[in-house]
Amino acid sequence: MVRDGYYARWRDQEFDASPDGDRVRLYTKEPTAGFEQIGAQRYLRVVPRGDVAELGYLTVRCRWRDQPFQVIGEHGSWYRVEYLGELPPPDGLNLTEFDRGVHQAWAKRDEVSELSEERS
Repeated sequence: MVRDGYYARWRDQEFDASPDGDRVRLYTKEPTAGFEQIGAQRYLRVVPRGDVAELGYLTVRCRWRDQPFQVIGEHGSWYRVEYLGELPPPDGLNLTEFDRGVHQAWAKRDEVSELSEERS
């Protein structure tokens, strides 16, 4: 599974997270002590920001059709990718302009290479 978004390290475990002022919302898909179920396979615990050892943002970069992209989602055997190269994008990529200057596409998983996580 490809991740994109905030993460937090709390009590020697890493969780999907969401900063909320001086608190951090921690999420897990499994029932976990101290977490409240908020949906199907979705559990939440809110902790003070000071209790979190690390809070950052994770992105996944890749190459598709020899161009730089960021993976922003996935579904089945497809990745949703967003173009990171110079504008305008090269012809032939068949990108959809999602927003001004933001170009995205669905890429077959087996056509994507050089997946790498970046943390900030």
